[in-house]
Amino acid sequence: MSGLYIHIPFCRKKCAYCDFVSFAGCEQDAFEQYFKALFREIDLISPMLPKKEFETVFIGGGTPSLLPAGMIPRLAAKLRENFAFPADAEISIECNPESVSLEKLVQYRDCGINRISFGLQSADDAVLKAIGRIHTAADFFRAFEFARQVGFDNINVDIMHGLPGQSFESYLDTIRRTAELGAEHISSYALILAEGTPLFEAVRNGSIELPDEDAVADMEDAGFDLLRSFGYERYEISNFALPGRECRHNLNYWANGDYLGLGLNAHSALHVNGKWVRFANKAELSGYNAALNDGKLPVEMTEEISRGDEMFECIMVGLRKIKGINRAEFTQRFGIDPVEHYASAVSDAVLAGNMEVTDDSMRLTQRGLDFQNEVLLNGGRWWIRTTEVIDDRFTVCSLWQKSQQNYN
Repeated sequence: MSGLYIHIPFCRKKCAYCDFVSFAGCEQDAFEQYFKALFREIDLISPMLPKKEFETVFIGGGTPSLLPAGMIPRLAAKLRENFAFPADAEISIECNPESVSLEKLVQYRDCGINRISFGLQSADDAVLKAIGRIHTAADFFRAFEFARQVGFDNINVDIMHGLPGQSFESYLDTIRRTAELGAEHISSYALILAEGTPLFEAVRNGSIELPDEDAVADMEDAGFDLLRSFGYERYEISNFALPGRECRHNLNYWANGDYLGLGLNAHSALHVNGKWVRFANKAELSGYNAALNDGKLPVEMTEEISRGDEMFECIMVGLRKIKGINRAEFTQRFGIDPVEHYASAVSDAVLAGNMEVTDDSMRLTQRGLDFQNEVLLNGGRWWIRTTEVIDDRFTVCSLWQKSQQNYN
């Protein structure tokens, strides 16, 4: 399976915790200039991927719903002119409650988008204000109702815990009210303080205090139990879905499948001529636009991933899934069983209570899931690359460090 990600790097106001590449306060001229460059990128790269079909699409940001009515349908038409999509493709767009309208939602539906991802974060207006969100809980509930009115039957809602001013009761109230809406998918993840953000600085200088680790753990345990009571199944560390409504786009990431990223700072990983290649676009808007104005792809970094590293990545992202890694699928891809190949590491993880192994799979235990972003395997000789799903998007925070052993 292959996924396509489109980055729209504009926001009305940047949230206090956000370190994504995005820009606030831009106007129509900036949007049009960016679309001009983005469309050139599509024109340049599509001939390099003849007959490439994408089963999933995610339009993220930034805030794609900030774009004026009519722009997203133009983007959708451009994508269909240049790439192939099956009839049942999952096509998602990220929306902020205050920037989406009934008119825009109708346009999204009519241009083929079939999944909405709303960034709620909290249904407590005081908490929303503390993290720099510019919408209210009422804005969210109105936007959700609009989406249902126009026919969207696949909606994700992002919720956060560990936020400033957030109580145990406030978090559970957000979970409960969202679940009562019947959202098909809920992402519930803990706040990650990113260095350089306003919230990071406020916490560091003591002007804002966050819930302590025990309080955050209690929130998570109770919130996840509440989601299960509403019929949601936890299928990944931070993601819950009603049966059959898992996010296919993210499942492709966790399977370490092919994905193409278009737009500013977008990342890609594709099998090209039998090799696994990762590349990333420029992160500076001026450099991105300039490269495309010169008729060049805006690629800033390219690396060829060795077979050993590709295998290791499959282990690391695959262990985020509650079902873990299918041994037969791994063996089909690499010609080797993961439990046998990483026998020492797996044995250590099992003995430590972090992993369970069956004839069909290897997966983390609850204890392993709790400590997934720490050293899990082989007594500290592997260091996991941290992976997070934030705002329903997969991001890689930093490359892992490994032992001197070469897994080729």
